[in-house]
Amino acid sequence: LPGYGYAKVRKTERFGWHKATQQFFLERKTLALVMLLVDSSIPPQQIDIDCAYWLGESKIPFMIVFTKKDKTKKGMPKPDQNIKTFLRTLAKDWENEPAHVATSSQTQAGLQELLTYISQIRKVFSMEVKQGFWTQAREKQKKDDGTGPKGKSKKNKQRRQKRPRR
Repeated sequence: LPGYGYAKVRKTERFGWHKATQQFFLERKTLALVMLLVDSSIPPQQIDIDCAYWLGESKIPFMIVFTKKDKTKKGMPKPDQNIKTFLRTLAKDWENEPAHVATSSQTQAGLQELLTYISQIRKVFSMEVKQGFWTQAREKQKKDDGTGPKGKSKKNKQRRQKRPRR
């Protein structure tokens, strides 16, 4: 949902989107990968960080696609710094960094890396579906494999709840 944090809609409608996407991600048995698009031309947004945490805690396969790598907004940190800050925020609670790529639609930076990653996921997904292993693979993935925040501890949950919402 590009723009989910920016859309000017009522909170009830936004909450409806939130619940519908969570339900879709949790119940979709053939979900191969979620791509979390994060605008790297601005400092990390809490809604994006929360989404990454939720995906990790829910053991949903995802990668972060940092967009606008080539855009620097006046008075804002550079995209590389915003990306580092985002990843450092996750590193406080995560053992392993999630897959990520920085991209630019203007310069095509990161495009080949992104397409290669998608191709690899697609090959694995196709092979597992043909062999009937996909459901088993998803169940295995839901076990604690070091991706996502370090457990669903109360401390991690309290830390996120203390963050101001935008």
